Amino acid sequence: MKIQFFGATKTVTGSCFLLEIEKQNILIECGLFQENDKEFLNYEPFPFNPRKIDLVILTHAHLDHSALIPKLVKEGLRCRIITTPATKDLLEIMLFDALKVQKNENHKQLLYDEENIYKALKQIETLPYQKTLNFNGISIRFLDAGHILGSATVEIKINNKTIVFSGDIGRTGNPILKDPIPPTEADYLVLESTYGNRLHKNLEESIKELIQAIKDTFKKEGNVIIPAFAVGRTQDLLYILNKSVRQGILEPIDVYLDSPLAEEATRIYLSHPELFDDEALREMRHPNRSSIKLHFIKSVEESKKLNTINSKAVIIAGSGMCQGGRIIYHLYHNIYREQCSIIFAGFQAKGTLGRKIVDGEKEVLILGKMLPVKAKIYTIGGFSAHADRDELLEWLKAIKTKPEIFIVHGEPEVIDIFKKSIEERFNFRCHCPERLSTYEIG
Repeated sequence: MKIQFFGATKTVTGSCFLLEIEKQNILIECGLFQENDKEFLNYEPFPFNPRKIDLVILTHAHLDHSALIPKLVKEGLRCRIITTPATKDLLEIMLFDALKVQKNENHKQLLYDEENIYKALKQIETLPYQKTLNFNGISIRFLDAGHILGSATVEIKINNKTIVFSGDIGRTGNPILKDPIPPTEADYLVLESTYGNRLHKNLEESIKELIQAIKDTFKKEGNVIIPAFAVGRTQDLLYILNKSVRQGILEPIDVYLDSPLAEEATRIYLSHPELFDDEALREMRHPNRSSIKLHFIKSVEESKKLNTINSKAVIIAGSGMCQGGRIIYHLYHNIYREQCSIIFAGFQAKGTLGRKIVDGEKEVLILGKMLPVKAKIYTIGGFSAHADRDELLEWLKAIKTKPEIFIVHGEPEVIDIFKKSIEERFNFRCHCPERLSTYEIG
């Protein structure tokens, strides 16, 4: 048996791993590279033959894990794609949105077309949490990863060996979803490390900071701009803002959700209450209590009209790392205004516009123009959908065996720090794979 690493190696996007077991080729993830200096990899041929893949397993719907699956189909993939029911529902909207973004950004070539997406969706079969799929003597099971709706950790068993791919691990106590469920055993573990070098703020403190930022901005007669991922972060923020209004902490403010994708994703979230935690279910039972004044912005024309609003608007739009989408136009019209605020509530990869703003650059290039950054910038880590260092270590603690670990999905310095934390606490053997590296296992 061996594992090959084709993405998310010393970087946080492009997840893609190939597990070879007794002549069976199982691909786990096939995601988009989103860092500026790695986007070219999306257009290169796959470093493996898609026609020789026997099974694809997808942990969740975020594009850095899923968006190249139609390209696999375009290049000859004919096998089943296994994922959870909620992930399949989200993929049906996210892949078409990814194609639309490609077209809007005038790429010289498209990675795939609508027909490739339809074929990919037809190849998907769903596997609920805790159910077991037997595939040619290989046992496959999904555990709830608690990251976004339908997100999973994958447990693969063959010949008394257990190989686990963590996927992205969520936080304990996050809004809406149930807490992540760690595996109890693993011989080999491919483990994410996005926030493996730091601790998040407490969620309650983060909510207080968010509410105070909105109040302070509105006092200054400014707008609050929130770049947010359409799936996961947006639903959490809407839930928190709604709950704050219902508790009387916040007045019924105007919130503009400028993302057709986020609107569709929100409806999919509401269609899967079986995945909600008890608190979220209680909130759902009282839909008519006072809440935010939520406006769904559908057309480009409606989006442009938002730029005529000078104050007391909370505008949530994608993309979450400010690499495209409608958020760019809202930043263009608000980032130079001292009375406005920009709130980052998610990870910003190196090389992205969001990262440049968070890192404190005084001027940034938006829509071909250098603009001064005068709006107040907030980075509120407590809303992250990723576990922090201690939460990852606690997740690891549940594993009663002594796995050999491959650390992925993190920036190089983060991976190095996280590796030391694991070795010091558990004395597990750890690897930091390079892209295109291969490890013999079993």
